[in-house]
Amino acid sequence: MKTLLRILLVVGILGVLCVPAYFGAAAYWKMVTRTKWRTAEVEQGRIIAVVNSTGTVKPKEKIIIGAFVSGPLLPKQLPDFNDEVKTGQILAEIDPMIYDANVNRDMANYDSRMADVSRVKAQLQQAINDERRALDLRAEDKTFIAQAEMDKFKFARMSLDAQLIVAEASAKQAKESYKYSETQRAYTLIKAPKDGIIIARLIEPGQTLASQFQAPVLFEIGVGMREEMQVHAAVDEADIGRIQEAQKRQLPVSFTVDAHDELFHGVIDQIRLNSTTTQNVVTYPVVVKAANPDLKLLPGMTAAISFQVDERKDVVKIPNSALRFYPLPKQVRKEDVPILEGTQLKDDEQEAQQSETTLSAEERAENRRKRNRRHVWVEEGDLLKAVEVVVGLTDSQFTEMVSGSLKAGDKLVIGVQQPQYGR
Repeated sequence: MKTLLRILLVVGILGVLCVPAYFGAAAYWKMVTRTKWRTAEVEQGRIIAVVNSTGTVKPKEKIIIGAFVSGPLLPKQLPDFNDEVKTGQILAEIDPMIYDANVNRDMANYDSRMADVSRVKAQLQQAINDERRALDLRAEDKTFIAQAEMDKFKFARMSLDAQLIVAEASAKQAKESYKYSETQRAYTLIKAPKDGIIIARLIEPGQTLASQFQAPVLFEIGVGMREEMQVHAAVDEADIGRIQEAQKRQLPVSFTVDAHDELFHGVIDQIRLNSTTTQNVVTYPVVVKAANPDLKLLPGMTAAISFQVDERKDVVKIPNSALRFYPLPKQVRKEDVPILEGTQLKDDEQEAQQSETTLSAEERAENRRKRNRRHVWVEEGDLLKAVEVVVGLTDSQFTEMVSGSLKAGDKLVIGVQQPQYGR
C-alpha cells in the first residue's frame, strides 16, 4: 500500500512539473514556427512617371556631299575626319583641264556667233538703205525703177530680217553652251554648303571620280553638332499619347550614353507620323534635341532615354512590391478570403488579355478603370488584413495612392521572411 502511494505521489509531482513545461514548449514552438513577414513602409513625397526607350544620337542635319562632274582629284590636302569646315570652304578639286578647254571652245563659238550677228545686221542695214533710196526715187517718178526691181529690194531686206533672227538665236544658243561649260567648270570645286564637322571622308587625293547615273559620295558633314544633337527614339503606340501630352507641357527628357557617366537633358522636338510595324508592334519616331557644347554626344551613340510624362508632389506612396504581393488564403482573415480568391483569377494574365478581346469597347474601358482599385496587406495578429486603395501614377519603386486609409510610416507586407539557419 505504501508503495502504491509513493508511486502516485511521484506521478503527481511529475504531472505538476510537466504541465507548465508542456505549455511553455508549445508557446515557444508556436513563436518559432510563426510566419514572419517582410515589410516595406508607406512613404510620402514626389512621384515622377517616365516612359523608357532607346534611341540613336544623330546630328540635327547631315549633308552628304557628292561630285556632279567626273575626273581625277588634284593631289591636294583634303579635310580629314573630325575637321571643322566653314561655308564655301573648298574641300576638294577635280582636275579642270577638260572643263577649261570646253569653256574656251564655247567662248570662241559664242564670239563667232556674235560676229555673224554683226555681219547680218550690217547687211540688213545695207538692204534697208537700198530699199529706202529706191522708194524715194520711185516717189519722184515711177518710171525710174520698175516694180520688179522694187520687189528685189523688199524681199532682200525681208530675207536679211530672217537671217538676223537665226543669227541671234544661234548666238543665244552659243551663249548658253558657254554658261553650261562655265558651270561645269565651277563644279570641279567641291565646297562646303554649311558650317559643320566632317563625319566621313570617302575619297583620297588623286582618286578618279565617275559621275554617271549617281553622284559619288565624297564627304558627310554634320551641321551644328556643337549647338545641338538629336536622339531618335522609337516609342510604342501605347505610350505615344503620354509623350504627346509631355511635349505640350514641355516636360524634360533625360538620357545616358555608354561612353559617359553623365546624365544628359533634352526636350521633345518632334513626334513623327511615319509609324513602323515590327512583329505587330507599332512604334512612332520621337526626336529629342539636346545641347552638345563639349561634343560628348557623337553620331551613332546609343542612348537610354527616359521621357518624363507626369509628376505628383507630396503624395502618399505605396511600394510597388506591396501591390504585387498575394498571400495564401490560410494566411489572411476569414472575411478577406473572398477578396484574395478574386485576385487569384488574375494570375493567368495571358488568359485575361485574350478574354478582353471579346468585350466591347465600353466594357474594356470599364475594366481598365477598375484596375486602379487594388488591395495591400497589413499584419493583424497572426493573420493578414486587406486594405483597399485606389492607385494612380507609378514609377519604378512607388505608386501614388489616390484614395485609401494608409498614411506615411505604415508597414505593408511584401513577402515571407525566409528563416536564417546557423545562428
